[in-house]
Amino acid sequence: MAQLTMQRSFDATAILNLRKELKANGEALGMPNITLNDIVMFAVAKVLMNHTDLNATIPQENVLRKFTNVHLGMAVDTARGLMVPTIHDANKMTLAELCREAKSLAKTCQEGKATPDMLAGASFTVSNVGSLGIETFTPVVNPPQVAILGVCGTQTAVKVVNGEIKTYPKMGLCLTFDHRAIDGTPAGKFLKELCTALENFSLLTMK
Repeated sequence: MAQLTMQRSFDATAILNLRKELKANGEALGMPNITLNDIVMFAVAKVLMNHTDLNATIPQENVLRKFTNVHLGMAVDTARGLMVPTIHDANKMTLAELCREAKSLAKTCQEGKATPDMLAGASFTVSNVGSLGIETFTPVVNPPQVAILGVCGTQTAVKVVNGEIKTYPKMGLCLTFDHRAIDGTPAGKFLKELCTALENFSLLTMK
């Protein structure tokens, strides 16, 4: 596999504000404890529908299989090592539904009760190391998938707004893909749309 990694960051103000609101009022409204990773995975599942070349596998040489739905692999750290259970049809889920499924799968893996079926069938994977303070890294594609997204932690950055220098929380994303299946331009377009979706997350939830 010819692996290549692209990196891009986005203004995480919108999703951090949403996370703050959910922590303050979510329980009263019957919402699960939605994390930043849940928010990113929700956005990935929606945006991938416009980028089918990345939502794909190469089960055998020179054969590319594209999926009509997003079966999202979620990297989970366990006592037995890294496990990647699959959230099937993640693109059809609400944010709350995806959160509940992610928590259930993670708990099963951490308890050592994961089955082979739970760890199979993913069309794309998300690996989040933001809680460790990682600023950038190179996630490794999980064959036969053709791409994986690495999610980094937030950092304070600066940008010019109406001629004034202002600080903002920056979150990094690292996309590794198989260059045999995907060229740089379509991979870059996916990252660009994903960053836009996360910066305007409330609009994404209305689609």
